[in-house]
Amino acid sequence: MINTLYTNAKLSQFKFKLPSELIASKPPKQRDMARLMVLDRNTKAIEHKLFKDILDYMDEDDLMVLNNTKVFPARLRGQKEKTGAQITVVLLRELNTETFLWDVIVDPARKIRIGNKLYFGDDEALVAEVIDNTTSRGRAIRFLYDGSHDDLIKALKGIGMAPLPDEILKMRDVTNTDLTEYQSLFAKVEGSVAAPTTSLHFSRELLTRMEIKGVRTTELTVHCGIGSFQTIDVEDLSKHRQDSEEMHIGSKCCDDINRAIAQGRRILAVGTSVLRALETAETIPGKVAPFDGWNNRFIFPPHDFTINNMLVANLQHPMSPQFILVSSFGGPELTMEAYKLAVKEKYKFGTYGDALLIK
Repeated sequence: MINTLYTNAKLSQFKFKLPSELIASKPPKQRDMARLMVLDRNTKAIEHKLFKDILDYMDEDDLMVLNNTKVFPARLRGQKEKTGAQITVVLLRELNTETFLWDVIVDPARKIRIGNKLYFGDDEALVAEVIDNTTSRGRAIRFLYDGSHDDLIKALKGIGMAPLPDEILKMRDVTNTDLTEYQSLFAKVEGSVAAPTTSLHFSRELLTRMEIKGVRTTELTVHCGIGSFQTIDVEDLSKHRQDSEEMHIGSKCCDDINRAIAQGRRILAVGTSVLRALETAETIPGKVAPFDGWNNRFIFPPHDFTINNMLVANLQHPMSPQFILVSSFGGPELTMEAYKLAVKEKYKFGTYGDALLIK
């Protein structure tokens, strides 16, 4: 039954107080040793576990859907021509492989104008020219590079760093270990500028234990973009426009999911990127079809989920697109109750934070 309180959902209904000290700046020492809150939608019971205990809530032949995207080292440090002012550029997406044109975010952007040249690398050998303004912080830049496209990508990877979100960079700088820690163990298809954070909790041991138990897995690809961290600036959620993300769901993944649904097996979405992708790929209730393109769908209550039975996701920030999506799945009042308890119990939030399993 749909709660009429949320039939015209407003942003302010998803506000809660999150103390800054509860935002995680580093991952746990062991991937699967983060805390896990378990929320039962039927009984409304809440349990406190560790992430490795998620196996206790999975049965043989349950299907776990993973996002196999791989994070690109998209954060570049550079200098502006003439002034030598220090800048940071985050590569969002490649617009043209032949002309080396990229959509980027620049910080600070205030004095970066069309025609400016930006220099990267210790020897400043990599040069880009600003071609266009796209948003207040967004720019289109063209790398002035004589080599091949493959050589340029290799050069960018050589100087690039992990594109950690601002919430972490306010507390510390990027380290050499972040490129490994900000990457899931099943990352395969390069293209994300933000990690599917729930995936970071899976250790090799946990994945092996799941395989031994008979839990099945299938994979799709969502290249998480800057929209993962965008703020919502409208009170009426129906007016929010989500940033587009590249998404690929193959026929094998669809066959695995449709077969599981037909056989009455449970499906666990690992992360909000997977949950949103499967809702987008749904053709008729309870059936998904291959998808290859860009997805800017924004899901908010009320929403009827017919593909996924369970969701595990990191604890998200208030009023964020991810928190609103999680609330849509768990039920707004019940999810808010769980989140307020997580604050009280000092769970960690954000990219390297703890997780919530909703079943």
